[in-house]
Parts: sequence; structure tokens; C-alpha cells
Amino acid sequence: MPNIESAIKRVRTNANKNAQNSSQKNAMRTAIKKFEDAVAAGADNVDALYKEAARAVDMAETKGLIHKNKASRDKSRLSKKLAK
Repeated sequence: MPNIESAIKRVRTNANKNAQNSSQKNAMRTAIKKFEDAVAAGADNVDALYKEAARAVDMAETKGLIHKNKASRDKSRLSKKLAK
């Protein structure tokens, strides 16, 4: 544990940001999995789930949690599954 006050605050800040980032990344993964499960099951609400998953991916990209190329690749894969 650091002794300097600013370093102590930095540790606290980093922990909070890490928790927020992890939470948002998990939410994105969950939205993608929900969509993929719905497509596999042939559910009716696939369009709404696609919209939700694409939005989650865009949000993660905007926040800098994932690279823009990964976001584009993920959305492309989701739209391919939607088209099938």
C-alpha cells in the first residue's frame, strides 16, 4: 500500500474505474450471449436483442473498453447471425 496521499487516492480511483469497466464489459458480453441464445432457439424477440447487443458493443467502444475494429467485427458477426 502506498504511503503518499496522491498515490493512495490513485489506487482508490483505479479500483473504482476497474469495477465500472468490468461491469460494462460484462453487460456487453451478456447482451451478446442473450442474442446468440435467442437466435439458436428461434425466439421472436431477436430484433430487439440484436439492437440491445449492438448498442452494448457501441457503448463499450465509445468508452474505450474495446478497440473499434473488435466492435466492428462483433457487430458484423451479430448481423450475420440475424440474417440467417
